[in-house]
Amino acid sequence: MRHRLPLAELMLFAVALVWGCSYGVAKIALIYYPVLGFLALRFGITFALLLPSLRDFRSAEVQTALRIGLPLGVILLAIFLCETYGIAQTSAANAAFLISLCIVLTPLVEWLLLKQRPDNFTLGAAMIAMLGAALLGSNLNAAFNLGDGLILAAAVLRALLMVETKRRCAGQKLSTLALTAVQSGVLMLGCVLLALLTPSGLPALPTSPTFWLATLFLVLFCTLFAFFAQNYAIRRSTPSRVALLLGTEPVFGALFAALALGETLSSNVIIGGALIVLASLAASVQPQSLKLAGQNA
Repeated sequence: MRHRLPLAELMLFAVALVWGCSYGVAKIALIYYPVLGFLALRFGITFALLLPSLRDFRSAEVQTALRIGLPLGVILLAIFLCETYGIAQTSAANAAFLISLCIVLTPLVEWLLLKQRPDNFTLGAAMIAMLGAALLGSNLNAAFNLGDGLILAAAVLRALLMVETKRRCAGQKLSTLALTAVQSGVLMLGCVLLALLTPSGLPALPTSPTFWLATLFLVLFCTLFAFFAQNYAIRRSTPSRVALLLGTEPVFGALFAALALGETLSSNVIIGGALIVLASLAASVQPQSLKLAGQNA
């Protein structure tokens, strides 16, 4: 029987594509504007675009989105602070590799918090994907600095976010757009408050077209679409499978570095990327019988 990729899986591959490119794009934007101001602007625009989804404020779906989205937004705030400050202090390639550690961390966090042991198929695919990520990393900068440490912290928080999203959204009737809006609003407010606490505050907005093109790309594709797709997929799958499918992110990051930045891809990078893609595809078309066996284990 021929397997077809469901909509959720296809959306996650698209998220991995745009997120893989996002590290290089964010580094460009950060040349023109500081981290807190950039994040406040990015998520402020996203929140404004999604505000209509919250217009029926007293509805059960919006109230549920607020109750779930506020704590998840705080986790997201921590993720993006770690990621963006990390990107500012390390290479885009290093960031794409280190964030992929979320692949193997998510099944462990899922097992710890949800008491659900991932099936052997998923665990095996995660190990293969991590081997691929290690091969990708062999072509990157070896020196481990503060920026790398922040990206690693973001990977741990990403694993926590996926598991918490699944736990809090299970059995709930809510709008995915409203949930994304609440999360974006928390990020915007958090960054504005932190910026106001700094001595320098927020500088005037940049006028460079390059900055605004980079920011709009991140808003439309890496935030608006990606948040919606991730929330949509987690509600219909398991955190471990979502992490595996998003594990193709460093592959697209390496391709972006080669095509846009002129970096050379070694044979290890090519083999590593192929392993990650194969592991992710295997997880996405996993036979239903194996899924059920893992859930009943």
